[in-house]
Amino acid sequence: MPTSFPSEKFQFKSSHFFAGLTKEEQAILMAHSVTHVYKKGEIIFREGSIPTGIYFLKEGKVKKYKTTNEGGEQIFYICNKGELMGYHAMFSEEHYPDSAATLEKSEITFFPKEDFLVVLNSSSELSKWLLKLLSHEFSVFINNITSLAKKSVRERLALGLLILNEKYKVNGNENAPSEINLSRGDLASMIGTAKETLVRLLHDFKDEELIETNGRMIKILDKKGLVKVANFY
Repeated sequence: MPTSFPSEKFQFKSSHFFAGLTKEEQAILMAHSVTHVYKKGEIIFREGSIPTGIYFLKEGKVKKYKTTNEGGEQIFYICNKGELMGYHAMFSEEHYPDSAATLEKSEITFFPKEDFLVVLNSSSELSKWLLKLLSHEFSVFINNITSLAKKSVRERLALGLLILNEKYKVNGNENAPSEINLSRGDLASMIGTAKETLVRLLHDFKDEELIETNGRMIKILDKKGLVKVANFY
């Protein structure tokens, strides 16, 4: 049984997409870009709407989710600083298959479709970077789907907390425990269970001294213990 957690299997790579672009290409991208500060809970784009560009998350966190038949949410990914959003639908010329909303105050830059495509057509570096990104994201989605299908709710919660622990790491303090700041509703949506079940399992994890909580904040005390609970292999 492994005691380490390969977080890269469950997270998109967030290397800066400006790397490798010429000054002229960067100028084209920035010419009509708009940077906006979103409050917590604001919608960035909605499922079914038409994409007109892409979004770059400069600061903050964003949840990507599908709306269920009952009108609820199924969160399938949380975006971190440095990640692109909304480009899949733009490239395929289809409506957004999902929605995105901020989990906290976030700073996001919007790049119009026309400008981005001009740079994409002229930059082999950007094309190669996006191809790698799409390939990696496909693997991430497969890993997440497999985990939801095969693992128990208890195992999924342990895995979800391990993923969130990486998401909430503070730059320059990589070895310190993260303070996971996520509502119980969003956490339940992320692991695919009822809020009541989530609260009970969190209480169990506290009794087992795997985590501690303070309000909505969750801190992992025993990472190796959570890896074992997650039955990750």
